[in-house]
Amino acid sequence: MEKNHVYNKKKLLVTSRLILLLLLMLIGRLGYLMLKKGAYYSEKAQILHERERDIKAARGEILDCNGNVLAANKTVCTISLIHSQIQKPEEVVSMLVKELNLSKEEAQKRVDKISSIEKIKSNVKKEVGDRIRNYELSGVKVDEDYQRYYPYESLASKVLGFTGADNQGIVGLEVEYESVLKGTDGKILTVTDAKGVEQEAEGERRQEPVAGKNLHISLDINLQSYAQQQAEKVMTEKQADGASVIIMNPQDGSVYAMVNVPEFNLNNPYELESENLDDEAYQEALNQMWRNRCISDTYEPGSTFKIFTSAAGLEAGVVTTPDSFSCPGYRVVEDRRIHCHNRRGHGSENFIQGIENSCNPVFIDVGLRLGVDGFFKYLKQFGVMEQTGVDLPGEAKTIMHKKKNVGLVELATMSFGQSFQITPIQLAVTASAVINGGRRVTPHLALYSSSGDRKCVEKLIPQDEKQVLSEATSSTMRMLLESVVANGSGKNGGLEGYRIGGKTATSQTLPRSANRYISSFLGFAPADNPQVLVLCIVYNPTGIYYGSMVVAPVVRDIFSNILPYMGIEKTVDN
Repeated sequence: MEKNHVYNKKKLLVTSRLILLLLLMLIGRLGYLMLKKGAYYSEKAQILHERERDIKAARGEILDCNGNVLAANKTVCTISLIHSQIQKPEEVVSMLVKELNLSKEEAQKRVDKISSIEKIKSNVKKEVGDRIRNYELSGVKVDEDYQRYYPYESLASKVLGFTGADNQGIVGLEVEYESVLKGTDGKILTVTDAKGVEQEAEGERRQEPVAGKNLHISLDINLQSYAQQQAEKVMTEKQADGASVIIMNPQDGSVYAMVNVPEFNLNNPYELESENLDDEAYQEALNQMWRNRCISDTYEPGSTFKIFTSAAGLEAGVVTTPDSFSCPGYRVVEDRRIHCHNRRGHGSENFIQGIENSCNPVFIDVGLRLGVDGFFKYLKQFGVMEQTGVDLPGEAKTIMHKKKNVGLVELATMSFGQSFQITPIQLAVTASAVINGGRRVTPHLALYSSSGDRKCVEKLIPQDEKQVLSEATSSTMRMLLESVVANGSGKNGGLEGYRIGGKTATSQTLPRSANRYISSFLGFAPADNPQVLVLCIVYNPTGIYYGSMVVAPVVRDIFSNILPYMGIEKTVDN
């Protein structure tokens, strides 16, 4: 009995000590949580009782060089439901069916869904959002948002690009300058009880959004509109696959117009003429519709590339303007007979006449005089092997033979613009360097960003340029290319009263047996002091396909409108 009493006493003592230890541990833990972690858990509790909704930031506008708005915003609404706050579910269902065209089954499903916040529909027209707000139904939230809007619809569609449902850029300038345009979203914070019901006494806390910056670009809607009209006209008349036009300032690389027809409606960028496409075919069709051929597609430039061969030959001293050549209609290189476009031959001619006639044997001779090492030296010096750095996504690289694989036949064909491929923008930039005094410039559209008052915040014009050709050679090239238009194959590109320089081209696509051609003309004015360069390309015209007959007249018509508009006066007496 006494032993049991002692045992129980010891047991009680141990139990008491354990309880005391547990109490001390609990007090220590509570002290730690209150003193050390109090702020942390207070914040966690606040988060649990706060509901957050975004306030979308206005995206910056895109404006042309004259201040015309090319990409703007219009107010739309996002409709959401907060399940715990809905007091009249039948009326909410009825409203969703009537105003948002949901089926009754879908509306009921969305109302019954238990979630902190259920987004029903975004990009709802403002007038519809206002009507929904006037119902004054508990649990229905109408938040204003922004949707991108393009006032000129298809104008420069493949340059501007568009945004997706989240208002982020997808293609073109919209994605290239996303960091400039996007802004920072704000937030609406509301306090709820444990059941998720908002506490009206607590009110709302707002974190205001910060609008994106505006983007001012060198594009001129007047030049773009007229160039686009002319491209559409020639594409229709020649039943061609498409047409591209680049208008730029060869002195600094500013792009005034960039056309790729057919264009598409920026306000409805997912609409295709083709129907019944599976998902993969549909996406591929969209990619092709959005594709900017001026920067993303390569092609054999043909005779327009003789501009480069001429400049390299003159700079290297392997040819001079008085040099004599003979054209029997072909040139034999190794075991290959390579024809001139004039199969009967041009006979005896000097270098000036050779470029006026666009004579292949003359340029084969110049290329062979340069040699493989010399030709590739100037390709590198001119930057032809590099991307231009234009501020648009998706620029393709030049497709060129590896130097080690180039023999005399390959060199001969490269000399007159065949057996390799470049982009239209690469040709325009290379030609600009030839005629502007020898400076390689970076083509660009962005000029500067601005705030809401449209005052400059940051200049975006690239400053890098490189001297790739002597002024003397550039001056000679301007004279030669003016002679091409005045006396040679580019006559149809001439314009009365103006000094125009330029070069035509007709190249054949692969496979050669398909008899598909690309016709082009590159022109500039005034020839003695170039202020504007125009490159026009027509893809697979039907019937007559020579660049001198198909495209040179298009560029002439473009010049007839844009030169007076740009304030470039006539200088030639007739």
